[in-house]
Amino acid sequence: MADFNQYTRWEHQMHGVKLPRWDDLPKFDLYMDQVTALINDVLGPLGVDTITPAMINNYVKHNVILAPVKKKYQTMQLTDILMISLLKPMFQTDTVRSGIDQITAGDYPKQAYDNFIDSLEDRLHHLGEDQVQPAAKDLNEKLMQVAVDAVVARLQSEKLLHLIKRPLRKIEKK
Repeated sequence: MADFNQYTRWEHQMHGVKLPRWDDLPKFDLYMDQVTALINDVLGPLGVDTITPAMINNYVKHNVILAPVKKKYQTMQLTDILMISLLKPMFQTDTVRSGIDQITAGDYPKQAYDNFIDSLEDRLHHLGEDQVQPAAKDLNEKLMQVAVDAVVARLQSEKLLHLIKRPLRKIEKK
């Protein structure tokens, strides 16, 4: 029962999560250490794995995000790193990149990012409630809904697994 109460408290914490919209992000370019600090501060309350400079460099190397200009990252790269950080535990990075490209092809990057964050926050703020999602108006919106559902389901399952994890008995060989 204590574990269930802990889970309920975690759900309640998620109800208060506030993620930055495009306009909330810095209006100036950031160096790598500033980027990792910002991303990890934003995603920390969700319990998402921390991002490292090596990971970001790997994204640049594999053309998952645009290369920095004079070692500085801009808002577009920050939003890409945030979305990749949320989605990479479930999808390969090239799949995430393809999804971002697909959604931003039909909408401005700023609007697409804000819509994703709005949808994610809405789901987190209503964890534990029976919630009916409105029908998607097109395939891009459906893709975003499914991606948000995947992020939320992963966060929930990781929290539940952490709470119910019991020490395993060693099986003795005969």
